[in-house]
Amino acid sequence: MGYFRILSAIPGFFLSSFFVMLLWDVIASRMGIAPDINYVTSMLITITLWIAVAPLAAVSANKGKF
Repeated sequence: MGYFRILSAIPGFFLSSFFVMLLWDVIASRMGIAPDINYVTSMLITITLWIAVAPLAAVSANKGKF
């Protein structure tokens, strides 16, 4: 069952990367950084955020099981 959860997350990753690319101008103008990125860079930002948030999500999901 875990394998299918990983497969179901793949479209969400690409969609999240697309949204990061579209919204980057708003984020960059507030942070004072370069306002233009490409899709590959937005994928790198998205995977970095997912790696940082995944352990927190796993802990919160398992919190009720103990």
